[in-house]
Amino acid sequence: MSSLHAFLKRLRNDNEGTSLLEFGFVAPILILAVLGIMELGMILFVTSMLEGSVRTAARFGITGYAPSSVSREAQIREILEDNTAGLIDMDQVSFTQFVYENFSDIGQPEPYVDDNPANGSYDSGESYQDVNGNGEWDSDMGVAGVGGPGAVVIYRVNYDWPLLTPYLADILGENGKIPLSASIVVRNEPFPET
Repeated sequence: MSSLHAFLKRLRNDNEGTSLLEFGFVAPILILAVLGIMELGMILFVTSMLEGSVRTAARFGITGYAPSSVSREAQIREILEDNTAGLIDMDQVSFTQFVYENFSDIGQPEPYVDDNPANGSYDSGESYQDVNGNGEWDSDMGVAGVGGPGAVVIYRVNYDWPLLTPYLADILGENGKIPLSASIVVRNEPFPET
């Protein structure tokens, strides 16, 4: 019994390994913080790259130049892809371009007559002006495309960035992805129509 008592006394006075034990408590929090910083940095980098690529694509779009072998729309999409350094899966990108007559038209619904019931919103059957010519009332009067000379065009890119670490998926995103978006509004130059 005295040998057991001596062993327990020696064990209680022994401080070897306490640093390892303390690090064991701190390590998971430290690793999670480092992964979070890396993930956040990557999200910011990709968002910045996405915004820059949309700006570059819009710069090309406003000129009206169309290479002989490809359409303007395809060239704009190719510029977008080239400027994202392969970090963005272009098959998963939602890239839209809407044309408006004026900057004040952006995001505005097609004009309609608020008939019975006069409730301040469009109801099926109410008369409207089909600005974009698609045969139905739209909450945004923009026409899909890159527009002609002097047209106002909004370029929008939406992409669901897959989070690199599953540890942060519940905190930062939905279903392991975080939605990223970039947009720019420009007026096309007065280029000659071809």
